[in-house]
Amino acid sequence: MTSEVVIDVRAKEISIALLEDKNLVEYQNETRSASFSVGNIYIAKVKKLMPGLNACFVDVGFERDAFLHYLDIGSQFNSYAKYLKQVQSDRKKLYPISKATRQPDIKKDGSIATLLTVGQEILVQIVKEPISTKGPRLTGELSFAGRYLVLIPFNDKVSVSSKIKSGEERARLKQLIQSIKPKNFGVIVRTVAEGKRVAEL
Repeated sequence: MTSEVVIDVRAKEISIALLEDKNLVEYQNETRSASFSVGNIYIAKVKKLMPGLNACFVDVGFERDAFLHYLDIGSQFNSYAKYLKQVQSDRKKLYPISKATRQPDIKKDGSIATLLTVGQEILVQIVKEPISTKGPRLTGELSFAGRYLVLIPFNDKVSVSSKIKSGEERARLKQLIQSIKPKNFGVIVRTVAEGKRVAEL
């Protein structure tokens, strides 16, 4: 099977097509003016704590601050915070997540005021683009989505899409992923991975 990626860059949009054996299997079109796209990851600065809402407002560079609730920060927040400090301490050095030390998870019923301080920098990912007068919606649970897999840092769990019904195929995919996944990464196997070989994944 031959795979080919065709990218068409224009003044106002970018089109990306994935071809397998000259057949279109995936197409994506994005406008270039949208500076805050779903999936983008930013270092955000905490601007205001809202203990009554158990949330905060953070600056990601948009004209309006983004809202981040405690429940959206993610249980691995301590691992991300330590990793960010490490990376910022020496920007010339690479710090693979696979070699980072996992920190204890935060409490599910904790308080934002005990976790964050105004001015603190945190890693966030856009889950919803800004609309009208609202800033972008964020999460602290980062993920990297690909065609067949979703990688989740500071996690070790392997999950297979529930749409893959065959128990044998689910077990095969789980075993394949366990053998190739990097340390400190969890993986979600997407439905389109069904029947795929390890080289394709």
